Amino acid sequence: MSNKELIQNINKELENKSTQEVIEYFLTKFKNVALSSSLAAEDQVLTDIILKQDKNATIFTLDTGRLHPETYDVMDATNLKYSVKIDVFFPQYEKVQELYQTQGVNGHYESIDNRKNCCNIRKIEPLKRALKDVEVWITGLRAAQSVTRVDMPLVEWDENFKVIKVNPLINWTEENVWDYIKENRVPYNKLHDKGFPSIGCAPCTRAIKDGEDIRAGRWWWENPEHKECGLHKK
Repeated sequence: MSNKELIQNINKELENKSTQEVIEYFLTKFKNVALSSSLAAEDQVLTDIILKQDKNATIFTLDTGRLHPETYDVMDATNLKYSVKIDVFFPQYEKVQELYQTQGVNGHYESIDNRKNCCNIRKIEPLKRALKDVEVWITGLRAAQSVTRVDMPLVEWDENFKVIKVNPLINWTEENVWDYIKENRVPYNKLHDKGFPSIGCAPCTRAIKDGEDIRAGRWWWENPEHKECGLHKK
């Protein structure tokens, strides 16, 4: 069976299933399943759902070296609440040193190529290592987050990383996310209370104004169609 046929069959089988049922399907039918967490609201929801089903499930995050203090706070709170240790993947220090030498500390503001180079070193390469032995990659993507995510299906084949990619919250609204967090007392990043709906590296994330798109605070100096770091780019 081809990857395309496999994905089509899975999407058909999971049609109209709840998020919890989708998670259960992959945790029970596949060996190497992992959630990549940015520790933002959506990923915290998935962390809660997954760990309620399997306390030993694999959850990892990418520490780029330029995260907000609040992000470390929610990582610590999550580890304590669920009695787990989220796996952390770091960039290769030699590549970071080279990055500083070639484009400086804040060279990512100067061009899209510079910014993507920074993302590649700090995020893409560590993600490749994190997904090396993974069959199923679970993400917190939602269709409403960005123009680049509108057409994403529940389950897809990620050609870049050669894994089955699952987006269990793809049809959730922001209200759905926050209702779940409140009802289940899930730890969340306090930057969300300060106008940050989307949180990444500190230099590339800002609060948004009323009426702005929820991804407007990410790489705000770029056009919306460019606002992916490469983790989820087709």
